[in-house]
Amino acid sequence: MGCDMSHFFPADILLPKDNFEKWAVVACDQYTSERDYWMDVERMVEGYPSALNIILPEVYLKKDNSKRIDAINETMEEYLENGVFNEFKDSMIYVERESNRTIRKGVVGVIDLEEYEYTSGTDALIRATEATVIDRLPPRIEIRKNASLEMPHILLLVDDPSLSIIEPLSEHKDKYTPAYDFRLMKGGGIVKGWLLDKDTIKRIQTSLDKLLESKNDNMLFAVGDGNHSLATAKECYNLSKDPKQRYALVELVNIHDKSIEFEPIYRVLFNVDPIEFIEHFKIYTDHMGGHHTQWFEYVSTKKSGFMEVNATAELPIGTLQAYIDRFLQAHPRARVDYIHGSETVRNLCKAPNTLGFLFDGMKKSELFPAIAADGSLPRKTFSMGHAADKRFYIEARKIK
Repeated sequence: MGCDMSHFFPADILLPKDNFEKWAVVACDQYTSERDYWMDVERMVEGYPSALNIILPEVYLKKDNSKRIDAINETMEEYLENGVFNEFKDSMIYVERESNRTIRKGVVGVIDLEEYEYTSGTDALIRATEATVIDRLPPRIEIRKNASLEMPHILLLVDDPSLSIIEPLSEHKDKYTPAYDFRLMKGGGIVKGWLLDKDTIKRIQTSLDKLLESKNDNMLFAVGDGNHSLATAKECYNLSKDPKQRYALVELVNIHDKSIEFEPIYRVLFNVDPIEFIEHFKIYTDHMGGHHTQWFEYVSTKKSGFMEVNATAELPIGTLQAYIDRFLQAHPRARVDYIHGSETVRNLCKAPNTLGFLFDGMKKSELFPAIAADGSLPRKTFSMGHAADKRFYIEARKIK
């Protein structure tokens, strides 16, 4: 897979021979409440080889997914036997994804799952950004464990403020072999890919090694999108110890890429007494908090305003979520939802017994230090763009 010092490797990448517009579909964990979106995609790709036929969109998840998973595995084998793909040996692909008037630059390759851990507090080279919900893994493991192919919607982040690893590739793309150039379906934008030569691959690996040497915390990569998919790959490798499953295909992107924007995901609590919650939250942080403080805006029909609390975590959301988790255990009727947009929060909180919290979102520069300090962050800490901007399935790799 590469030299001993490397941590990002080329792979034998599969690409469809044609009809990329029908092949590429958005990540399976998007539009989970919008069945009409996926039904429309089904109509668009009918009769064509498509990634849709070898993934399980989460909108269709149910208690027993066995029939659908069997069909997915059979279709993977059919695609391999019927010559749907071209295979590009020992390759990396430089990707430019144009969406919402910005271009996200990335490189598709593989990582070693021996160097990745999703548990909080790990000192692994590759770490999860958010707490992994173990209950979400079994259905994903069922899909992957007998699959002959993998396709990534994982975006892996590297902290490269000098823009020295991925960004220079755009200046030399005319020298690389084009891999694809097409418009993504349903407003997904335009995506272009180029096959990188061996010298460029070696330069990327060397640059990553030097970046790691400059760090104090031994963390080279953090999972930006696809935390649970990568955790699934890890668990399947642990079960099989198959050398082909030791590696996982990802797209590496720089957290300092201008196209990557972190948006806060706010919290709204239902079936609560807002005043009681606020008072006990303050008591909890007074007792558990450290020396610096954090601010929150709270919204409810009973009382709205701002509160300053002693921090119990590096980020405001870490402080708040830790108390919410404790509160929900003691109040089984209460529930929490994760909300994009302050106006949505304010509208929801017009209902009685509802309490919303608004807070400053995490800056991109805070992500790696926060993970180093607190381990993985609370689930739904931030969002990297909107659903239509998420990664589409394009590249594949044999894992059997």
